[in-house]
This record gives sequence, C-alpha cells and structure tokens, in this order.
Amino acid sequence: MRGSRKRLCSALIAAYVLFSLYAAYTVFLRPRRPAASRPAHRDRRGPRDHGALGNEEWNPWEGDEKNELAASQQRYEANLKMIKNARSHLEQMRLRVQIWGKAAIGLYLWQHIFGGHLDPAEVTAQWREGSQKAGKTYFSFITGPSVVPGYFSVEAENVVLVLNGREKAKISYAAQWLHYAQTLIQTHKLQHVAVVLLGSEQCSNEWIQPYLKRNGGFVNLLFITYDYALVNEEDIFQWPLGVATYRNFPVVEPSWSMLHDPRSYLCNFLGTVYKNSSRETLMEVLQQDGLDKLCWITAREQWQPQETNESFKNYQDALLQSDLTLCPVGINTECYRIYEACSYGSLPVIEDVMTPGDCRNSSMYHSAPLQLLKTMGAPFIFIKNWKELPAVLEKEKKMSLQDKIQRRKKLLEWYRNFKAWMRQKFINTLENSFLPTGKG
Repeated sequence: MRGSRKRLCSALIAAYVLFSLYAAYTVFLRPRRPAASRPAHRDRRGPRDHGALGNEEWNPWEGDEKNELAASQQRYEANLKMIKNARSHLEQMRLRVQIWGKAAIGLYLWQHIFGGHLDPAEVTAQWREGSQKAGKTYFSFITGPSVVPGYFSVEAENVVLVLNGREKAKISYAAQWLHYAQTLIQTHKLQHVAVVLLGSEQCSNEWIQPYLKRNGGFVNLLFITYDYALVNEEDIFQWPLGVATYRNFPVVEPSWSMLHDPRSYLCNFLGTVYKNSSRETLMEVLQQDGLDKLCWITAREQWQPQETNESFKNYQDALLQSDLTLCPVGINTECYRIYEACSYGSLPVIEDVMTPGDCRNSSMYHSAPLQLLKTMGAPFIFIKNWKELPAVLEKEKKMSLQDKIQRRKKLLEWYRNFKAWMRQKFINTLENSFLPTGKG
C-alpha cells in the first residue's frame, strides 16, 4: 500500500513538473504574433460572450497594454511636474509693477538701466510699451503722448510714475498725474505708488513733499535726481540724471574700435558758454598755448534744446574721437554729458564745485556734489578750477595708447556695473516696500 502511495505521489509530482514546464514555455518561450497583425477594431474592454469566458486564451497584446499604461503614467507625471513648476514660478513672481513713463528720464530707466525694449521702436510713436521679468517682479512699461490719465488700462496694483518736475509748467503737468494716481489709490485700484522724478537743478522740490506717505500723502518711494538734501536711503533715493533721451541719445554698444583705436583729439567741449560762468574761464584756458587746437571745441552763446541731425552726429563723433570730455558746471554740476561720455569711453573731466541753490551737504551728502557717482567710485578726473586743465592735458599727451585702452576698458566696465547696480537697487527697493511681507 505504501509503495502504491509512493508511485501515486511520484506521478503527481511528475505531472506537476510537466505542467509547469509547459506553462513556462507558453508564457516565456512560445512565439508571439507581431503587433502589426493585431485586429484594428478589437474591443478589449467591451462585454464578452459568457460561453467564451471559459475558453479565453492568453492575451498576446498584454505587453503592449502594459507599455502603453506605463508611458501614459510617465506623461501624466511629467505634466504634473510641469504644472507644479509653473505654479512655483508664478508664486515667485509675486509682484506686478506698471511703469508710466511721462518724462524722458523714463527712457533712461527702461532702455539704459533695465536694458528693456519698446514696441514699436520708432521714437515718434504715440504709444510704446515693453515688459520684463526681474527678481520677484514682472515689470511693464508704457510711454508716449497717447498715455494720458484715464485713457489707458491700469494693469497692476503697483505703479512707478516717471515725472518731470524741473520747472513750473512741468510741475503742473506732473501734479495732474499724481492726482490721478491718488484717485486710483482711494478707489482701491492701486495699492502702492513710487515716483521717479527729474527734479529741479537747484533742488527746489518742496512741491513733491505733501505727496509723500511720510507726510500724510500716498507716494511710498521717491527716486530723485541731483544732490537733494532730503535723500535718506529709506524712502527718498538719489537717481542718476543719465543721458539726454529727449534728444534721442542711443544705447551705445562698445566696439573693438571704440576701445583700441587711437583718438584724434585730447579732449572735447561742445556746449553753451554762459556769461560770467566758469565756462568762460574754461574757454580762456583752452585758448592759451593753443590747447584749443588739440581739442574738439564748439561753443555757442545760447542753449539749443533741439538738435539737428548734423549737430547730433558731430557731438557723437566728438565723444568717440576724444580721450577726455570736459564737463563744466551749468545750472547744476551734474549734466547729461557725464553719462554720454561714459557711453563712448571718453573720460569725463568734471568741475567739482557746488552750484547755487538748495543742493547742499547733509548727513548723507558729505561728498556732494555728485554724491551718487562718487559713492560708486566713478573713475573720473575731478578738478576744482579749470586752471588745472593744462596740467591734465600735458599728462594726457604723454600717456601711451595702451594705457588709454586700459583706461577706456575700466571706464566702460564701471559704467556697465553702475547701471546694473542701479537696476538691482531699484528692484530691491520696490520689492522690499511693495511686497505684503515687506521683505524681498
């Protein structure tokens, strides 16, 4: 009996092994039908005939289905990751700021400091706009004669208003914009307002004070030109005058020849010579010993706000062909000529004296005038009297071309870094002030 049981067990084990081998062969070794022979309209998910369920064979497309499922899962996960990244990016871009450029200095802010573009490119267009992302902020910029209060879309709750407050007529126009912004604040269409102001050359800017939040107004931040004594680096900041964008001075890209070519003139001065000014002293010094023959000098007796194509080209050529650009004081020590000379690698020689008016030393302005430029280590030549100029030019005659090339590189690099620093400071100041947490 025990032997019969043993034979029975052996037979069962042998049958199990044979069945297992057959199953393994069927699953792993048996040739499969190619995917191309798969019926086009087979319904793999619909109801089946109950009589056929018991006879159902192995599905030859099961591997394809698994691959498709895995690929579908991968696509889903990739799309989910992309959505999360986009959401994270939107969360990082937490601030939207619209800049209303209603003074030519706004073009220096947008095109020269921000390196932004405007569409259309034509400077005579009635409406021009651009946009840019920086830090946590999305900036949009609009300018042109068609940008008037109440007749354009306010597309952000935070606004930077660029205004001209240099003279009474300009102040009256600037006040209209400030009143418009105030109305939008009162109706909760705006949350924050900053102002970039081309201030008075004598720093007589009392009219803007009542609009500042510190004085009960609504303007959170003020960026203002010239050595304004009330600059405190808290809510009032000094802003560079920049180039004369109202005369369409361009963004200049340095070239190899700008850096390396010898220049035909030691210095240049193209400008107005006012009566009883230090500019008369400058002209007298240049005429001594024939120094005016070494420089490109074009003097006029009356200021001309409009440039002809010829006069503007002459001015640009003078900057490009001169090693030094003479910058005598006018109504203010700071002038467009300083920044325009930097654009062409012509070193500014600046008359470092205070001009009459309310621009004066304060606790923040121990190095005035030109506190902002001096703080940033501007590599200029500063003189107190134009009688020092002959010694400067004599030294210039002896300088080698290689030394001048290195000086040009240093000047252009400094100017590039200066604009980048002003841009970052502007962005950081807005974010620190406008973001809900008060932190950038």
